[in-house]
Amino acid sequence: MVRLYPFEAHYLNLNGLRYHYLDEGAGDPVVMVHGNPTWSYYYRNAVVALSDYYRTIVPDHIGCGYSDKPDDSRYRYTLRQRVDDLESLLDHLALKENVTLVLHDWGGMIGMAYAIRHPERIKRLVLFNTAAFHLPKEKKLPLSLWLVRNTSAGAFSVRYFNAFSRGAAWIGCTRNRMSRDLRNAYCAPYNTPANRIATLRFVQDIPLNPGDPAYDLVSETQRALEEGQFQHLPTLICWGMKDFVFDHHFLNRWKTYLPQAEIHEFAESGHYVLEDTSDTIIPLMQQFLKKHPL
Repeated sequence: MVRLYPFEAHYLNLNGLRYHYLDEGAGDPVVMVHGNPTWSYYYRNAVVALSDYYRTIVPDHIGCGYSDKPDDSRYRYTLRQRVDDLESLLDHLALKENVTLVLHDWGGMIGMAYAIRHPERIKRLVLFNTAAFHLPKEKKLPLSLWLVRNTSAGAFSVRYFNAFSRGAAWIGCTRNRMSRDLRNAYCAPYNTPANRIATLRFVQDIPLNPGDPAYDLVSETQRALEEGQFQHLPTLICWGMKDFVFDHHFLNRWKTYLPQAEIHEFAESGHYVLEDTSDTIIPLMQQFLKKHPL
């Protein structure tokens, strides 16, 4: 289906659904959690670079990548369910200590919500253009996301024209624009209206107000950050400064919550910062992991 993805497929049965994940290498676990509308393909270069020294685990969320893509009658497309899925996978693999979390986009919220359940398991953090807290007050939800989240026209464009995945592939890299083949690889799992359900449900699950399904869990995770629960962890933050969603407002919040973090800002890079700037970021990841052995 996709070139440059030379990995063995693994599957966990989640209530009759196939939950795909990569499991490459050996050693301390490095768990990489993707966002929307990407999939495990986003981390392919990091897996190749790190799997000689670490056990790299990369799930595809249900509805994404090589995982099953059920309708709403068979799966709850909610943040809490995503965290439950990640917990089920790591418990299945008996990964209960010395975990490094690598998080991007929705992966930050999913991964950090898992971390507050099991803080004793997490030893290092690597963050790419993500959040684990509510939308900063000084930041407005971009109009394109608002339309997808709140209007039938926006939902129709995602389900029937693959607007979200294709649009993200066009604008996600601003330093090194994606080739057509690379854009097609990112969009390949979302090839029918039925297979685009997760890309829509992720946006519809963005918590903006009390009463939204994910709101309380985001509040709980934000509170843990505010209380300094993770300030003792070695943390690497690599940030594309041309991200139109996760911009400097989000980065500033991370700086407040994790003042010990090693931070690298990439002025010309966009939301898909690991794709945009992999030539620099992957060596930084390797150096960071070596600098902070477990």
